[in-house]
Amino acid sequence: MSERIYRDSVHNIIRVDADDRLGKLVVNLIDTAEFQRLRRIRQLGLAHFAYQGAEHSRFTHSLGAYHLATRLLERLAGKYDISAEDAAAVRLAALLHDVGHGPFSHVVEKILDFHHEEFSKEAILSSDTEIGRALREYSRSLPEKLAAVIGGDFHPLALSQIVSSQLDVDRMDYLLRDSLMTGVKYGVFDLEWVLKSLEIDEEHDRLYISAPGIYAVEDYLQSRYYMYRQVYFHRTLRAAEAVLQSLLRRALQLFANGEGVWFSEGTAFEKILSGERLTLREHLSLDDSDFMFHIKRWCESGDPILADLSSRFLNRRLFKAFDLDMQEAEQRSFIDGVKSLVKKHGLVSEYYVVEDKGGNVNHSFYAPNDADAKDQIFVEDGFSRSKIREISEVSSAVRGLQKGYRIHRLNFPAEFSDQVAALYHT
Repeated sequence: MSERIYRDSVHNIIRVDADDRLGKLVVNLIDTAEFQRLRRIRQLGLAHFAYQGAEHSRFTHSLGAYHLATRLLERLAGKYDISAEDAAAVRLAALLHDVGHGPFSHVVEKILDFHHEEFSKEAILSSDTEIGRALREYSRSLPEKLAAVIGGDFHPLALSQIVSSQLDVDRMDYLLRDSLMTGVKYGVFDLEWVLKSLEIDEEHDRLYISAPGIYAVEDYLQSRYYMYRQVYFHRTLRAAEAVLQSLLRRALQLFANGEGVWFSEGTAFEKILSGERLTLREHLSLDDSDFMFHIKRWCESGDPILADLSSRFLNRRLFKAFDLDMQEAEQRSFIDGVKSLVKKHGLVSEYYVVEDKGGNVNHSFYAPNDADAKDQIFVEDGFSRSKIREISEVSSAVRGLQKGYRIHRLNFPAEFSDQVAALYHT
């Protein structure tokens, strides 16, 4: 076939032209076991507990990022001197940037303490993966270039920023895709005008937005801000994460104590329970279904805590998320009171009372780091092209977003909601 076509909910049609050598490589990479695994990992982790339509996968998002990188590079190549090799590296890095994601996307990543980007780079550099072999067969230097793009160490830096920056194809795609699939409108922004307005500042080796595009970027940053407030920090989603966190901590504790906790033999789960870091092969063997399979089995565990937490998660009997909107001095007393309440009902507060703090993590909102150009968005100040400045210097709308947004909640079994509310009002 000279062309591979993917029907996409966001971009309508994504075409991969397989007439040339690079196009054939793209098709081969999509068909690898490691990339197909992304079909089995939800893009938004546990967001489907709050938004039933959020069933989209890392696979669809990765294709979307590749599509946007291809479109942007085609436009930029008409104005700037971009080598075919560099353009290929950026397009392929956009395609493969999430190949190292673990089950439930970022949720398990936080619990088991690893970063998917490191596994993505390792999968690309490895000669033991189908992806690594396909890349090295195309060009022996290509895997190192892709790893540098994903890590933000590639030069020209402006091209690296297409994949890894505050205004990159990864974020552009996931905002539109997550907004569409959750059914909310917060993540919608003027994609076409952003793509049209992106330029390369060759003197300083960075991307910038031409003057007519500043309002589209303000729109993009506001979309990102509200998606975090309304979707990514949604209380039901975070409550589901709290239950998952508790049940996994309980399973790890049981295993560490030498007590019975079921796991599928011959899989990576024994190593997960022992607290050891997984090898690349073990990591890539896991997807959402492996965790769900174990959680289903743990519903029948002889340990009442693990069985109960697993059943709550499986059947969506989630914790209640309560905002700690009180003076700091009062918070500890209130939290201790909730723990005492839970203990009175025979539950262990260590697993049934979970404090949740979330906020302005890297790249969530826009808070530029002067030491790193990829953490800043630059815009043309006026139409003379004589001055390119960091966007918050010229945009009061962006300055208003830099304050960020933080949450501080307490999660506990929902059946105690009335009693906790009474405790709050005393």
